Amino acid sequence: MKLFNSWYFTMYNYLIFGIGLFFIMIGYILMSLGDTESFLSTKLSPIILLIGYCILIPLSLMLKFKKRGGSSTG
Repeated sequence: MKLFNSWYFTMYNYLIFGIGLFFIMIGYILMSLGDTESFLSTKLSPIILLIGYCILIPLSLMLKFKKRGGSSTG
């Protein structure tokens, strides 16, 4: 696609970013489902949010993937 050829980020960067957003949404949903002192609200959902916010989103911005094909001009 022309969109992916003109920007620095590749499709894989957007895929990792989307997975990170999915983890964040699941973390907040799990947090809202459990009681205040339940395992779901105090242990599991913060770990899922940490993975989304501190691992997946930064990885999607920092990793460099080689672009397939295309002409190398410049």
